[in-house]
Amino acid sequence: MRDLVSSICKGAKVIPVVVIENVEDAVPLARCLVDNGLPAVEVTLRTPAALDAIKAIVNEVKDCVVGVGSILSEEQLKASIDAGAHFGVSPGTSETLLGALKATDWPFLPGSGTVSEMMTLREAGFKELKMFPASIVGGVGMLKAVSGPVGDISFCPTGGVKPENAEEYLSQKNCFAVGGTWIAPLADVNAKNWDVIAERAKAASKLG
Repeated sequence: MRDLVSSICKGAKVIPVVVIENVEDAVPLARCLVDNGLPAVEVTLRTPAALDAIKAIVNEVKDCVVGVGSILSEEQLKASIDAGAHFGVSPGTSETLLGALKATDWPFLPGSGTVSEMMTLREAGFKELKMFPASIVGGVGMLKAVSGPVGDISFCPTGGVKPENAEEYLSQKNCFAVGGTWIAPLADVNAKNWDVIAERAKAASKLG
């Protein structure tokens, strides 16, 4: 039985989505987020340093729930599991990736942007999905529209979610969390602006 990501993430309503270019920034960033009320983080596989950054957080920030984002292939799926991460996320779901997911019970948020994709993933046993890019595929309106036809699915919308609209997303009964890049943008991570990130994390932790 595949554990639900919402349970793994300790009920967090906001999951920071981060890009890490320098491994040495990984632990201070994770510590900053956890200490300021955000226990889960999604580290995207968009840089060569990503997997080493994930390993560092897993090994050194024990109270951080580490997700791996932007998983596109079976190889990346395996590498993410081997890195010790707690869950995975994909922007969409190819047939090959879905086949690989069916062979593991690792907690995963497969990406969906259409009702057909939602139905396919539902049939594969997934009841929690990423909605991406949320603002492009309909945002809150999409959540409302699918709450009837696929009412047993919950979503983590990501892409275009901001402090000014996050509450509206989280007020929907089929939205268990949102993913946000505004909390720790790459420029602030590279500049080690931990105080700035801490303030955004504190504010985000109060959402929902």
